[in-house]
Formats: sequence, structure tokens, C-alpha cells
Amino acid sequence: MKVHFIGIGGIGLSALARFLNNDGHEISGSDMKDSPITKELQNEGIKVSCPQEAKNIKDDFDLVIYSAAVTDENPELIQARLNQIRTLSRKEALPIVLGDKKNYCVAGAHGKSTTTAILASILQSSALIGAISKDFGSNFRYVNDLVAFEADESDASFLLSNPYCAIVTNAEPEHMEYYHYDYDKFYSAYESFIALAKKRVLNGEDKDIAKLKIEEATYLYPSVDIKNLSYTLKDKEPCTRFDLKDLGTFEVWGFGYHIAVDASLAIMAALNELDVESIRTNLLKYKGIKKRFDVVQANDKFVVIDDYAHHPTEIEVTMKSVELYDNLTNLNNRIVLWQPHKYSRTSDNLEGFKKCFRRCDELIILPIWTIPGEQKIDIDFEKEFASYNPIFADRISSTNGRIDLIKDEKIIKSYDEGIFLGVGAGDITYQLRH
Repeated sequence: MKVHFIGIGGIGLSALARFLNNDGHEISGSDMKDSPITKELQNEGIKVSCPQEAKNIKDDFDLVIYSAAVTDENPELIQARLNQIRTLSRKEALPIVLGDKKNYCVAGAHGKSTTTAILASILQSSALIGAISKDFGSNFRYVNDLVAFEADESDASFLLSNPYCAIVTNAEPEHMEYYHYDYDKFYSAYESFIALAKKRVLNGEDKDIAKLKIEEATYLYPSVDIKNLSYTLKDKEPCTRFDLKDLGTFEVWGFGYHIAVDASLAIMAALNELDVESIRTNLLKYKGIKKRFDVVQANDKFVVIDDYAHHPTEIEVTMKSVELYDNLTNLNNRIVLWQPHKYSRTSDNLEGFKKCFRRCDELIILPIWTIPGEQKIDIDFEKEFASYNPIFADRISSTNGRIDLIKDEKIIKSYDEGIFLGVGAGDITYQLRH
């Protein structure tokens, strides 16, 4: 098939494009502008056009797949429909990509990217992840028809992922705007996803999973099954050791109880495919994922960490990892740079955001990272976060060994000591790295 992707530079859509390209299809795509991902796709032999224009749509295309960010006014989508080419959203295209594969599908409000990447390292399988695994330097890997897939509940697309094994880290309500704030509808979607799978591995201590009607599953009970947790640093990189059930000791990249939980769920799922010694060995191949407690620079007095956390629960967990890192390094000063993500998410979770930074010594707040067309909501950050005495900046400038805060195009403060953590799902990751 000749398949064209509109919005191919996105982390999710690019993975699908790569997968179909390796599956033997002829792939092209477009995006609004060039990016590191579009350049990588071009290096892999995929033709990418920027910007998006009607002329990019060819009459011989068999299928056009478009990202969730693409609207009905997009010139390529309009042209494809005028040419009567079959058009599918990313969500609708999943059965084409995954339909005949043996899919290990990981869902959950938090931890699904990490768990999927760990599982891909253990299984040494194909992978489709909403993040870059450092094990293989990509959000995608094509090995065979065994697939570790990050299943997305935000638009209920996990219902189209054809899971052989469903792994659920937690079922905390998120993206409720999609479910019209109907909690019954939200939980029902999780129940349906789990029911699709022959094998099911679930976090038995998650209060939201406990609300689901599930017939049969393998449960992890972290407080009982995980023992002897310990944390170390290896070349300034975090490492967690733990015992799981009667399976012995495991070692995994990362810090924290949540890492042990994510790894344990992946281990228990992988037991369907591998013996425990192979799992123990392959787990060491996992090196973390980009933008998840990602140590982007480090010296003896200053460490910069990039983390995708953009929900209070995620930030709270990341802050605990920072505390562990501090305890092992004695860097002491904990500075947090927060880029709020979307007006709706910030407003819906405002009370949680006001509490989740309590382990920091300084809080810096950047402007909200929003999406085109999102309705603006008035939030008084100065008042709501007064207890932190936050610093407000427009952006940062990152150099080796130093971070500068920029306000009105002037440097208002610089940092070269302590642990500097950036959290958010916008362009903060690029600011921290360039």
C-alpha cells in the first residue's frame, strides 16, 4: 500500500509510519515544519514534505492517516477526501497496523511509556511507544510480530489495539474532556480494553482498577510482592534494585517505588514469553526513556533533569525521585522549572498542582504551553502558588553547567549548583537541551 501520514512528525504517528514502512508499505508524510523526528524519518527513506499543502496528496495513494491535531480545514485532508482516497485518524488506523500481531498493550494514566519501554527491552521485541527508548534510540523498533505497544486511553484508541496481553499500571481518570466527564463511560472503556485480551496483568493496589469489573487477571500487589528496595547511582545515572515475589532480585534503570512497580508489571507480563533468567538479563538493557527523569547534564555540583511529567500525580512521583537523587549526591538545592500544559489540564488539576511541588526549594513557572484553538482560562498563578514565592520567567537558556532564566529578554537569574528539574509536556525539553 501507498500510505501518507498528515502530521508525521508527531511522536505517535511517526511510530506508526515507521512500523508500516518496515512492514513493506510505501510511506510518505507531511508536517507543519521540520523537526528532529522528520529529519530522522527522511534518513530512513520516508519522503516528508513541509509545510502541509494539497499538492502533497497524490492520486495513487491507497490510504491517508492523520493525527488528532489535524482539523477538517487541513489542505491535505481536504484534497484526500476530494480525491476519494480512504482517510483514517491515527486511532482508526490501529487495526491496520496491529491487527495481525501479538500485541502486549500497556495502558494507564501514568507510567505506560516507561512500562512499555521496559517490556520492549525485556522481550527484545518490536515496539511502538509514545516516547524515545534509550535502549534503541527511538519510539519505534521493528523486530518481528511480537509488539510492545503503548495503548492510549485519552481518546479510547486502546480499544482498537488488539491486545494479546493487556497491562494496566493504573486507571486514574485523565483526559475526561474526551469522555464528557462521564466516569462510568471512562471506567467502562478500561473494562472493555482489558476484556479484549487473553492475558491480563494489572496493578491490584490501584484504587481505580479496583472499581473495574474484571473476570480474570494476574495481579501485582506491590506492597506485598516487591521487597528489599534499594537505590544507587551508576555514572550519575539512577538505578533501582528490588526482589519480586519468589523470582529473585532485579535491577532496573531509574529511581523510585514507581519504577519498581512498572518493571514488575513488565516482568510479570513477559513471563508469558520468556524464562525468568532471560528476563533478568534483558531488563539490564533498559536505559530509561527520553524526557523521563532524563539526566541531560551533570557535574559534581550541578545536575539538570528533564521530565515529561505534566499531571500532579506524575510530578509528585518525580519529586520523590529528585529527593532520592539528592540524598545520594548531597547537592541539596532543588530547583523546579514548571511549564504548565494546556489551560484545561491546569485548571482541572489546580489543587493538585498547588501541592505537588512541596519538596522543592525554588519554583519557576513558565507561560502555559497550549494548543491552537484551546479556550483560554484565567488562572492567577501568582495568587494560587504564593506559598512557593515562585519566580516567573518567559523562557530559559541552557549552556553546559548553567541555566539562565529569561524575562523580557533579560537574564533575571542563573543557576550552576543543585538539582535543576524541568517538568512539562511542551517545548520545555528543547529549552533544557539547547
